[in-house]
Amino acid sequence: MNQWAEILVHIIRTLASLYMLFVVLRFLLQMARADFYNQFSQAIVKVTNPLLMPLRKIIPGLWGIDLASLVLALLLQVIIGELLALVAFQTLINPGLMLIWGLLGLIKLTTWITWVGLIIMVVTSFVAPHSGHPALVLIRQLMEPILRPVQRIIPPIGGLDFSVLFVFLAVNVVQKVIDIFAYKLSLVPTVIIGY
Repeated sequence: MNQWAEILVHIIRTLASLYMLFVVLRFLLQMARADFYNQFSQAIVKVTNPLLMPLRKIIPGLWGIDLASLVLALLLQVIIGELLALVAFQTLINPGLMLIWGLLGLIKLTTWITWVGLIIMVVTSFVAPHSGHPALVLIRQLMEPILRPVQRIIPPIGGLDFSVLFVFLAVNVVQKVIDIFAYKLSLVPTVIIGY
């Protein structure tokens, strides 16, 4: 890959990763039943609505799951992956394989969102434990459904919440398993968002 292609790949990956982050966050926030009227939720909605609303007319939700967001994320993975393959390698990749790679990339991106959200929760619990900042409120709402089942088994002890440690461990295990699958499928990280 020549230097101009590397620059173009970097630009496309950065912008696509940012948009993909918004799409996945929208899905996760809806699954967590986070505050829709939070200013950060509203920003995510405004950014994702132009592509998501037409899809919602075709793909309805099912059991409270926003299927249109998932389909949009997978479509973006395939389209952007093919575009990156074209720029980087001057060839297209089998769309079926790209779909599988894209699914792995979405799962990996979701684990990274969880990992970063947990880090922010841990740090802010020491620095600003009762902060009402809209971003921190949204992060707590996003992480609460993930932590709650573990907290039922391992309740906070003496003000310390060890459930976060076990969720970190689970997230790392999931990431390792995804990496094993990606290696077995000869994943090309250059063309997948989330890697």
